[in-house]
Amino acid sequence: MKKIGIAGYGSTKFSKNEIPIEELLVESTKQVFDSTDNLSQDLIDGVIVSTNDNSKYLSAILSELSGIKPKISHTVEHLCSSGTNAVISAFSYIASGLADVVLVAGGDTIGNPGQVLEWDKTRGEFNHPIYWGSLFTKHHKRKFNTTEEELAIVSAKNHKHAIDNPNSYSHNAYTISQIMNSKQITDDLRILDCSFPCSGSSSLLLASEDVIKKFTDTPIWISGIGQKTDSASFAKNNLSELATTKMASNDAYSMANTNPNEIDVAEIHDAFSVCELMAVESLGLSKKTESAQFIRNLFNTENRKINPRGGLIGAGHPLGATGISQIIEITQQLQNNAKKRQVSNAKKGLVHNMSAAATSSSVIILQS
Repeated sequence: MKKIGIAGYGSTKFSKNEIPIEELLVESTKQVFDSTDNLSQDLIDGVIVSTNDNSKYLSAILSELSGIKPKISHTVEHLCSSGTNAVISAFSYIASGLADVVLVAGGDTIGNPGQVLEWDKTRGEFNHPIYWGSLFTKHHKRKFNTTEEELAIVSAKNHKHAIDNPNSYSHNAYTISQIMNSKQITDDLRILDCSFPCSGSSSLLLASEDVIKKFTDTPIWISGIGQKTDSASFAKNNLSELATTKMASNDAYSMANTNPNEIDVAEIHDAFSVCELMAVESLGLSKKTESAQFIRNLFNTENRKINPRGGLIGAGHPLGATGISQIIEITQQLQNNAKKRQVSNAKKGLVHNMSAAATSSSVIILQS
């Protein structure tokens, strides 16, 4: 199979402003064109939009507004992991030979409808994501004796990292004490334990090894992919681990011929503080009983290995853009282009993106 890599990228600032979805998508797409050498509209074979917005025909609309006339054009919706799913679709088109260059643009507005899965009646009246986040948190506390301070460290770390991300939703540093004393929204969740929906867009240009050198001298290659969906209903979930994440990561490691010990930097789907602890366990980045200490050590040593851009908690979570923004961060890290966020000597990176209480997960491994 031919190698496929990241040739260019662009991202808007994530904000609380109500901005039309079309405007967001065009802005991040324009950045791709502005920052990618020798790129013209006629070289793009496919345009894929990642979003939970209810607007129709967005890929064709974006194509027209950007002056592109692609062979392949459609939208991907998969709740919070729409972005990585769209990138994996683009990868598949290139790997199959149906395309050489595909633009993936993801975005959502602050009022997007993707927060609640109305079909899942097992959630009853507790259908907002904060309730599954609360259940995960309560279970983790009981099973692993996880403390409020250990959860607050996740949020403090990610908010601190977000300060150096010019596109992040939050540029506020919070002490552990401030997080632990922030507004209580359930028995086990405080407001600063949570990621925030917002408006924003991120875009990527994927290209085959046959043409990628036209666009960049520092391509970053997609070496491993794993995906797994085991249900849509939360009632079928295992509260002890992110089961789909574990299975998806095993497939990604196998495809990339690597293992967790070789991952230098990772973007983790921290929809809630506890999700980061559960994810580093399920991805094999820490031992199952040691995730809180693992994150505490990173925080105390100012090590940016996990969520260097601030994660979802610090950077914000415009659903359709999140997975793409995570990939952009790892790409910049592997290009040694992440400025103040840079992790030293990063050669391999991992992206973890999940949906609806980890009923579905995607894992992508990138390397320079």
